[in-house]
Amino acid sequence: MGSSSSKTLHPLLKEPWIQIDWEEDRESDLEFLRTYKPRADNQQLRILLHGPVGTGKSSFINSVSSIFQGRVCNKALVNNAAENNGTKKYSTYMFEKESDKKFYPFVINDMIGLDSAGRRNRNIHVKDIKEAMSGHIKDGYTFNPECKISNEDRHFQDCPTDNDKVHVLVCVIDATKATHLKPNVVETIQNSRDEAADLGIPHVAIFTKIDEACPMIRKDVTNVYRSKLLKSKIEKFSKNVGIPLSSIFPVKNYLTERKLNNDVDVLILNTMRHIVEIGDDFLNKK
Repeated sequence: MGSSSSKTLHPLLKEPWIQIDWEEDRESDLEFLRTYKPRADNQQLRILLHGPVGTGKSSFINSVSSIFQGRVCNKALVNNAAENNGTKKYSTYMFEKESDKKFYPFVINDMIGLDSAGRRNRNIHVKDIKEAMSGHIKDGYTFNPECKISNEDRHFQDCPTDNDKVHVLVCVIDATKATHLKPNVVETIQNSRDEAADLGIPHVAIFTKIDEACPMIRKDVTNVYRSKLLKSKIEKFSKNVGIPLSSIFPVKNYLTERKLNNDVDVLILNTMRHIVEIGDDFLNKK
C-alpha cells in the first residue's frame, strides 16, 4: 500500500501540453509587447476583464504593471478576500514604458465582478458588459447591480470611437473554483460570450490562483502545463462555457511577493502577448 501522502499528490504528464521556454520566453514576449504597434495610427487596443467576484482581475492588472515597471507594484486596488466587495467602478489602466515614459498602445479595463445574485441582476450585468464592449461606458462609471447604465448618465458615451470600444473580452476565473461554478454563473458567462460574438469580439479566459489549485504547481510553477489536475479543470471549464482550450491561459498573480520571479513573469507575459495578438487580429479584420 502507498502512503497517504502519495495518494494526495496529483501526477504530472510526461510532456507538457503547451511548450514554454522558461529561459527565453520572458524576454521575447516582453520585447514583443514593448514594440507592439497597431496598424492604424493612434489606435488603442482595449482589453476588458470580467468574471466572478474575487477571481483576481485587479491582481492580474497589478501583475502586468509590475513586470513593466520592473518591481512589484499596486496600480489597481485589491480588496481583502474576506471583504468580498471588489471593484465597483469601470476603470481604465494604462501602462507606462520605462524607456521613453510613453504608454503602451493597449489598455486594460476592470469592471464590477459577477456574483450569484438574482436573474435580473445577472441580466443587468450582461447588458453592462455589452455597453462597455460597444464603447458606451466612460471611465469612472459606478456600476449599479439594480439597473444598467442609462443613456442620460454623465458616464454614457453617445458616440464612441474605435478606441473606446473593446477589442478582446477576457473572463478571469479562479482555478480553485473553476469546476464548481454555479449554473447561473456559467450561464451569465455564456451570455456575455454570446454578446461578444454578436459584436465579433474575441473572448478568452485567464485561470488565476493555479498554485492554490494544484500542489505540484505550488511546488514549482513550471509544472503548470504538466499538471493533470489543472488540465482537467481547464478542459471541464472549456466544455461548460464554450471557450476553446487554446484560448484559456493559466497564470499566477503577484499577491504577497515583494520581488519579481522569472517563471511567474513568463506565464503573465505569455498570456498578455496572446491577448494582444488576438486583439490585433480583430482590429485588422475591421
